[in-house]
Amino acid sequence: QVQLVESGGGLVQAGGSLRLSCAASGRTFSSYNMAWFRQAPAEEREFVAAISGGGGRTAYAESVKGRFTISRDNAKNTVDLQMNSLKPEDTAVYYCAAGINYYDLQYKYAYWGQGTQVTVSS
Repeated sequence: QVQLVESGGGLVQAGGSLRLSCAASGRTFSSYNMAWFRQAPAEEREFVAAISGGGGRTAYAESVKGRFTISRDNAKNTVDLQMNSLKPEDTAVYYCAAGINYYDLQYKYAYWGQGTQVTVSS
């Protein structure tokens, strides 16, 4: 009941920045926690960042804390991920996800976008 489309991926040199965006369709966007996950080749899907429905709470993986910032604009039904100081290990397909508004921002995400490739060269 929510469609998600990511954009903004690309190739960047280590130390550079990218901003990913996720556009959501749905009538109850603000009722969902939103998150970014990533999956590197031959690796498991990894949690990156999440934000509560109203935007008041965020959570980050330790590996990206201080470098990435998640934000949302409920008026536009979008969630962004600003990625700074990118490292080669950030290379992955990044997925936008939506989940029921549990208090735990890492609990469960049921809806997923198609992903956008981020490649960080060394």
